[in-house]
Amino acid sequence: MAADSGWSEASAEAVAEQVFVALADPTRRAILSSLATSGPATATDLAARLPITRQAIAKHLALLAEVGMLTAEPGERRRVRYRLRSAPVLVAQQFLAALTRDWDGRLDALRDTLTRGE
Repeated sequence: MAADSGWSEASAEAVAEQVFVALADPTRRAILSSLATSGPATATDLAARLPITRQAIAKHLALLAEVGMLTAEPGERRRVRYRLRSAPVLVAQQFLAALTRDWDGRLDALRDTLTRGE
């Protein structure tokens, strides 16, 4: 996993953990979904789309940007537009894929053992 992404194994695992923590919150998932569907937006834009205050959205956007899942782009009149970044999510996806491969191998071995026992 780490070799494919350019991250060390430890840093890739830390990035994956941060992504999973960020995705655990339904408000952050709603924000990410809105950005994925409608494209870059400001906190004010998101507050108009979601049943959440602008202040709450701003706090969630700050956390998502800190994790690296968003980039903040300065705009007109000090309005910051947030855009999705896929790199941290891809690291988390690779982490899950590695777990899947491990489980697939174990399940295949169990199936082979059970088949031989019949």
